[in-house]
Amino acid sequence: MRTTKPKLTQQDIRRYNWYIWRTVIAGFVFVGLMIALTIFDVFGQLPSFRDLENPKSNQASEVLSADKKVLGTYYIQNRSNVTYAGLSPNVVNALVATEDKRFFDHSGIDFGRSFTIFLHLLIGQKQGGSTITQQLALNLFSERAANPFKRVIQKMQEWVTAVKLERHYTKEEILTMYLNTVDFGAYNTYGIKSAARTYFNTTPDKLTPDQAALLIGMVNGPGIYSPIRHPENALRRRNLVLNRMVEKGDLNQAQADEYKQKPLGLDFHPNNHFDGPAPYFRSVLKKELQKLFKEQNINRSDGTPYDLDRDGLKIYTTIDATMQQYAEEAQQQYMRDLQVQFNDHWRGKNLSKSIHNYKLLMQQGMYKSDRYKQLKAQGMSDEDITTNFNTPDKLNLFTWHGDIDTLMKPIDSIVYCKMLLRNALMSMDPTTGYVKAWVGGTNFEHFKYDQVKNGTRQVGSTAKPFTYAVAIDNGYSPCMKINNVPDTIRGYGSGPWCPRSSPSETIPGFITLRQALAHSQNWVTAHVMGEVKPEPVVELIKKMGVTSAVPPYPSICLGTFDASVFEMTAAYSVFANHGLWTEPTYILRIEDKNGNVLYTHTPKVVQAMNPQTAYVMTYMLKGVIQDGTGSRLQYKYGLSNPIGGKTGTTQNNSDGWFIGITPQLVTGLWTGCEDRDIAFQSTRLGEGANSALPIFAFYMKKVYANAALGIKKNVDFDAPKNGVSIVMDCNQYNQQQQGTTEVDKKLGF
Repeated sequence: MRTTKPKLTQQDIRRYNWYIWRTVIAGFVFVGLMIALTIFDVFGQLPSFRDLENPKSNQASEVLSADKKVLGTYYIQNRSNVTYAGLSPNVVNALVATEDKRFFDHSGIDFGRSFTIFLHLLIGQKQGGSTITQQLALNLFSERAANPFKRVIQKMQEWVTAVKLERHYTKEEILTMYLNTVDFGAYNTYGIKSAARTYFNTTPDKLTPDQAALLIGMVNGPGIYSPIRHPENALRRRNLVLNRMVEKGDLNQAQADEYKQKPLGLDFHPNNHFDGPAPYFRSVLKKELQKLFKEQNINRSDGTPYDLDRDGLKIYTTIDATMQQYAEEAQQQYMRDLQVQFNDHWRGKNLSKSIHNYKLLMQQGMYKSDRYKQLKAQGMSDEDITTNFNTPDKLNLFTWHGDIDTLMKPIDSIVYCKMLLRNALMSMDPTTGYVKAWVGGTNFEHFKYDQVKNGTRQVGSTAKPFTYAVAIDNGYSPCMKINNVPDTIRGYGSGPWCPRSSPSETIPGFITLRQALAHSQNWVTAHVMGEVKPEPVVELIKKMGVTSAVPPYPSICLGTFDASVFEMTAAYSVFANHGLWTEPTYILRIEDKNGNVLYTHTPKVVQAMNPQTAYVMTYMLKGVIQDGTGSRLQYKYGLSNPIGGKTGTTQNNSDGWFIGITPQLVTGLWTGCEDRDIAFQSTRLGEGANSALPIFAFYMKKVYANAALGIKKNVDFDAPKNGVSIVMDCNQYNQQQQGTTEVDKKLGF
């Protein structure tokens, strides 16, 4: 039996319509009420206008070279900002076409998409209802809630914040902020600038349509669309973005098809704190900046200290990116060969018997290692740790041909690292004090200790010019001759002192002071020290910027004290700079993320030496290169232009030094092992002329070959404006010593 449905009366229809309208009105009232409650911070505080003006994003601080290149960054999130003018139109087009087609038409909220978001959220489905402005609000001020009901509240907070953003920023500024804050996946890559550098080794203004499409395609799924981990997904996503750009009219179909045929074309440079040039310099610089901020009371406007990892500062340095590259290349070029010499030299020898304190050195190496500290933190006993170090394990080791993964006992890796030579270099302009290149070690990832400023080693014969400079200042001529025989100095607490001199390296008879310095003769140097006394030498060394302890003993003339490459390079700049010591400078200025200057550095200048003495010393130091221990710079490496310098080799060949000076550049180098007991057993190999000088030669040849650097090859040291009263012409000096004057010649005497 069929039953018929009762027909709806007009009264029923009116009643149902009223229910519907009441529901709709209630919905609008509810939404309005929720928005009002959101505006009044009932569901949590919204960003203030001040917050909107200064968005809280972790922004990397950049270290910039003198030629405006980014040497590296300090960061928690590797985020570097870019301006709208620094964006390629391709990036903007790809973003708008993919994420928010009506971006330039709405006021922060696209109501056509947004009203359906609640229903989809409540039933557990995802709907892309957020505009770019709303996504920016989420990126800047909160994290996406997982709970769907909390997400509804968060969505309204985004709406309110988005409207505020639209009221106070232009569309271009909003796009720029969005692209500066978005996460581009692993490798600590935040913002379009970091992404362009990481994936394509370029800048945002140079991104092509296909590159821009790849990066923008990662925005909503940096993990699943990673071109490194999921290249097929990334390729499909890129092509989808290209299609969207066609639909919006930013590309024609032919162009899009051409770009789709291209491979991903990655030039991948993953970001980490070791990347980029001058990692040792940047490590030292960070600590110096933190110290500077504290001492100079440089704080944010609210009085809190600046955070280098979050506040987006710009640190302008004196480092020249090109010269830094040349210095690092020169080190790699020669240290690779020198390590082979070192390994061949030790091959077949019993290290435990040949190296003094071998067992102690290995034990100390184990205690200092990260592995030991980690095992100790896990509560392991020393006995268990020793067992661990003697059990083969997979290890990553540094070599000059690249890192290698190998199976080795950790204790053997300690031996391996102890037998690796280290090297450090600093190069500076003697007139301005500007540090141009800083190579603090051989590989920062494996060996983080900086040997330019933090490390001090015995300076050896590089200290001899200080004693000769005091003599020159007292009126001695470089032509003065002294008998090269042992000379004992007495009366300085430690008893009589007379240095040794290798028979094979000793020049017999009377030699000039210039010859004595050129050939690094110990006995003549000791004689000069006996004449001028240690105290004036110590005083001069301190004026020349050496802050390490220098005791007033005669032996300092042979460099028995320790100093850093930083100190010694700056000290030698006095010779090249008319007697002026100019504080080594590597910070020019610091700016906040808005370009406000927080700090500007003015270097200290001290008249450490008489200009005449400095000039005569350049003549003395040129003798080292022309006919002395540094002569291979000419005969082997072809550098015959005006260069002065001094080699240095310490006891048992533990340290090899070379410091070279030109009128425009002073460069100091040190080479040695981590421990002084491990060294070349042959002076022929371990002397500074072999272990340090060649790196200087390779570096300078590269510098001279690049005319754009302005380091001229055939420029000599300037004589003092008031002339030189000290006789440097040895023929004239000999005539004076013999009492033969021009008048005597004419009278026939």
